[in-house]
Amino acid sequence: MSLTQALLGLLAVEPASGYELTKEFEGDLGQWAWQAAHPSVYPELVRMAERGLVEVTQEGPRRRKTYEVTDKGREELRAWLQAPWGQGVVRNEQVLRMFLLEALEPEEAASALRGVIEHAERNVSALREHRARREAVPPEGRDALGQLAAEFGLRQYQAMHDWALWALDNLNRRRTSPPA
Repeated sequence: MSLTQALLGLLAVEPASGYELTKEFEGDLGQWAWQAAHPSVYPELVRMAERGLVEVTQEGPRRRKTYEVTDKGREELRAWLQAPWGQGVVRNEQVLRMFLLEALEPEEAASALRGVIEHAERNVSALREHRARREAVPPEGRDALGQLAAEFGLRQYQAMHDWALWALDNLNRRRTSPPA
């Protein structure tokens, strides 16, 4: 995935300025899915406009530009969203850590797993609160995009929590079992 797809997705829901898009990345989107800062958003919008994916539809004070997705941009977004999963480069720090836990001493691995459990519990709690707030006041516009993603995140953190409990139990059984 790239910043281009993230920006196209946000702009497909509603036109926005670079400032407004940057604020999106400072909120839920940046916390849970994809981080991007001001220095990367503005140049990417310029590149996207040069490629015909977005266009400036309004210019305001202090050179504020409002961008909107073009038909070409919508087509690129659709193609990316509908492409088979698993086509991108995999970079998942949590899974990499899981692969490498064996490099630690057993007590260090147990401590790391307890950290995973705590991390997952915090995020499950935060996402449940987020979901409850959103159910009380249904979101509109770009805010509505986060509901499916929040549910995915909640289930992902719950699975991470359950895995870490299983792994900790497995590690403890291996430490207390006599060698064969």
